[in-house]
Amino acid sequence: MFLGTGSDVGKSITTAAFCRILKRRGYNVAPFKAQNMSNNSYVTVEGGEIGRAQVVQAEAAGLLPSVHMNPVLLKPSTALGAQIVLQGKLFSQMDAVNYHGYKPMLRKSVMESYNILAQSYDIVVLEGAGSCCEMNLKKNDLVNLQMAAAAKAKCVLVADIDRGGVFAQVIGTYELMSQKEKRMILGFIINKFRGDPALFDDGIKYIEKKTGKPVLGLVPYFHDIQIDSEDSVAVQYDKLPMKPVGKKTVNIAVIRLPAISNFTDLEILNMEKDVVFNYLSNKNDLTDAYDCLIIPGTKNVMEDTAWLSRLGWKKRIREFADDGKAVLGICGGYQILGRRIYDPYGVESSRKEISGLNLLPVETNLEADKVVRKVTGMSLKHNKPVSGYEIHMGKTEIINNSGIPFLKLKQEKGNEGFVDGCYLRDAEIAGTYLHGILDSPGFRGDFLNRLRSKKGIKEKRAGKGRVARFREYDRLADHFEKYCDVEKIISALSL
Repeated sequence: MFLGTGSDVGKSITTAAFCRILKRRGYNVAPFKAQNMSNNSYVTVEGGEIGRAQVVQAEAAGLLPSVHMNPVLLKPSTALGAQIVLQGKLFSQMDAVNYHGYKPMLRKSVMESYNILAQSYDIVVLEGAGSCCEMNLKKNDLVNLQMAAAAKAKCVLVADIDRGGVFAQVIGTYELMSQKEKRMILGFIINKFRGDPALFDDGIKYIEKKTGKPVLGLVPYFHDIQIDSEDSVAVQYDKLPMKPVGKKTVNIAVIRLPAISNFTDLEILNMEKDVVFNYLSNKNDLTDAYDCLIIPGTKNVMEDTAWLSRLGWKKRIREFADDGKAVLGICGGYQILGRRIYDPYGVESSRKEISGLNLLPVETNLEADKVVRKVTGMSLKHNKPVSGYEIHMGKTEIINNSGIPFLKLKQEKGNEGFVDGCYLRDAEIAGTYLHGILDSPGFRGDFLNRLRSKKGIKEKRAGKGRVARFREYDRLADHFEKYCDVEKIISALSL
């Protein structure tokens, strides 16, 4: 099990790396994270929802993702509350206080999922959540040291040297453990190192002397390995700085919504060499230098729509569209593009309704029942195949036949077709519920070529696409094998 000294220290990526390392050595391996908190989710082969990190780890292990790899998924929708997804299905909406009291009742489902994997695979690689020693939360812990004890897992503690204070992270976390917990710890991985490793030799000796446990890896920071990010921390200012836009590039702006979700819909654009896309929080940054605006998914469309109005985004977006620029909305972004959004059951907010951007002739009703499905189909405008998944609690309808459906879809395991989305103005203004639409190379190529043609840039074929990510898992495994004592970690498992 890979535990962490805090959030975003590299537990997920380390788990993915070791899933790949073990797979390459011939082991039948599966990932597991008892409880995840993320609005970046994915639809599994069973038609359930799990966190994106476990999807990456499953792919690294050569598996199709399963709901049992992440039995409890928390999807924050307000400052204090979250949607609870249990073994892939919507379970409840709770605030933090009620959820922590409910944890003991969820433990049965967590252990059921873990045991299904443990009985089916040679090795289960577990991941913790946040800091493994949050003392106020340890009593009802589902995902860290109590889970490690239940699984009889050997543990490696991961720390992030890039954020500073690594000695306090490692030694402080270790000292907060009980003697029984300390005996589960194999050692430490220091992640995100920069500079000459020889300069940290004394640091390693200090940690080992203070804890009596070995430092099993000093892993350098990497920039050139493309692995999906788990949480919206990846689109914060300090994690993703603005890139320069120009006349010879396709420039795409993405609104950094407060409750942004499924931002991995857009990461494929990084594979297109002449595409620049930036996350914007200030309406004044949406200049005429951009060719397209994407409004991404959101876990709270009501409050994020109010945020757009409060900060002056609505007026600026309409001006951008009136100038003939392209606007694409995905899932919650599609709902925002419409005329009105209704929330009669209080699914997301105390607001009963709110005005959208009025760029598409559609209205949305938020409903208690959640749509979760994998789909395939065609773009009716681009005449290109598309595939992906839907995760939403709203039903959006075109008003008075005044817009054109965007996609023709069907569920992967069904034959009955249905239409999705809406477009106007030769698809310059369009919205869809389909997550992953840009991953389809035919659609992405046509979408980008329309932007290229409009500004006089030579058209191009779409890049390699997401299939190239499997090579990235090997590169990730190579990176960790080079800088970690993999043999010592594996030998401790007594395989």
